Amino acid sequence: MVFLTAALVAASLGVPTEGVPLPQPRPSITQTADAPTLPAVAVETEHGPPTDCDKRLAAMAVFTPKPTLAGPGACGGEDLIELEAVLLADGSRVAIAPKPTLRCDMAESFAAWLRDEAVPRLKPLNSPLRTVVNEDSYECRGRNRVAGAKVSEHGKGNAIDVRGFILADRRKIVLTDVTEPKDLREGLRDSACRRFTTVLGPGSDAYHEQHIHLDVLERRAGYRICQWAVREPTPPAMVASGEAVPLPPPRPPVPETRKL
Repeated sequence: MVFLTAALVAASLGVPTEGVPLPQPRPSITQTADAPTLPAVAVETEHGPPTDCDKRLAAMAVFTPKPTLAGPGACGGEDLIELEAVLLADGSRVAIAPKPTLRCDMAESFAAWLRDEAVPRLKPLNSPLRTVVNEDSYECRGRNRVAGAKVSEHGKGNAIDVRGFILADRRKIVLTDVTEPKDLREGLRDSACRRFTTVLGPGSDAYHEQHIHLDVLERRAGYRICQWAVREPTPPAMVASGEAVPLPPPRPPVPETRKL
């Protein structure tokens, strides 16, 4: 399967690129906020025997086991997999592009959410889901790429950033697009907030205006974060008058920062 870059995927969704700051080229898994060139070392040459999670995931996804990664800092993890596609009940596949590297537990949660929650909510669009556009998964870095910040859940394989969906008829559904059906976006948000412990999107901060961040960070007392504002288009009259035009908040002044 041809590897899709984030820029090509953004173009496939019809996102305008002229004059819009695009993400920097994705660094390799060696990058960290405090020491950009330190490697995340593969401490095993093989994944080892299938775990219980691997066996459960095999019933709902196509994936490749990955070696355990260690460091630098708190980066890395065990039972990592590269997720190629989610298998639906009818036997069809939903590709994940580019293929994310995730901990098996996170991949299992994500696959179950797609099968049980996202796909049924897309049925009124009368075209099957074929591709999920992944903007970011495993990457050894601090939160929001801020130097000295805590290691992001991306650095542990516990997170994925979803840009949108591509249907069989080639329609693109961008999850942060205010022109997409509001009830669809509300349903996806509510189901994601039940499934994942962290959901960040528009309205959470400037880093998440163009994608939805999902992770399974465990917190004390089961605390969860659900911050995804389902916005509506601004009425034409208000746009014409220049009032209440929904501009994104200014990006924080941190060099080469992107997201959690």
